Amino acid sequence: MFKVYAPSVDVEKIIAEVKRRVDEKKQKGVYSTAILPRRIQHTSILQVQDDDEFIKYYLECLKDSVYVDIRDFEIIEKRRRFVWLFVGIKKLIWKILKFYTYRLWSQQNQVNGLMLSALEHIETRYNEKVSALEQRIVQLENAIGKNSSEKKSASS
Repeated sequence: MFKVYAPSVDVEKIIAEVKRRVDEKKQKGVYSTAILPRRIQHTSILQVQDDDEFIKYYLECLKDSVYVDIRDFEIIEKRRRFVWLFVGIKKLIWKILKFYTYRLWSQQNQVNGLMLSALEHIETRYNEKVSALEQRIVQLENAIGKNSSEKKSASS
């Protein structure tokens, strides 16, 4: 998507570090609900439209991850020296900004919940309409079948 051109930046080293951290977090279970994006990558759009089980699975994954607890994230420090000092400074900054952060977090959780409810409602309505159309098709096929059998018996 973008390229970094700076003599002091080693892009491969940065990418390797990001991959290492992601693997480390996966092992800790931080990305336990990250299975959904991988499944989406390996599923074509045509399969998504036809696969009811995938839509159910997708909605279940959204339900599991729609509300995020801000306290789930521990304040950590990766530097080896003065860890207690840096963690203390981060906690102090967190206490100062907590009011604003909680408000934004809360609002985002509300939006996430509303979007999930809307998606579930749309999916339910879609299923109801499909069922009604399938019933109507059966009725029309039966009506056509009766008319053709009546015409055959009348012409005989």
